[in-house]
Amino acid sequence: MIDTVPPRDWLLRTWDDEAVAFDAASGDTHYLRPLTRVLFELCQAGPGLDAGLIGAHAAAALGVDLSPDFRNAVDEGLDSLRRIGLLQTS
Repeated sequence: MIDTVPPRDWLLRTWDDEAVAFDAASGDTHYLRPLTRVLFELCQAGPGLDAGLIGAHAAAALGVDLSPDFRNAVDEGLDSLRRIGLLQTS
């Protein structure tokens, strides 16, 4: 199950389908490519969803097939969000 961390000390700036996240505590800035931005937004909207459901919703939102390559990209995007501190796994 994947939950978002409350965006305390985080600033998110969006442009079209991309975003950057700024961690005010560390000073780190992270680029969120379109897929990663969609994944973060889906996790915020539906805390507790598993990676399979998040992937299915992301594919629908982006208008792409839920292929094995896309599922791998979803897993990599979720891992990226965990590494920078925007998501946690419970």
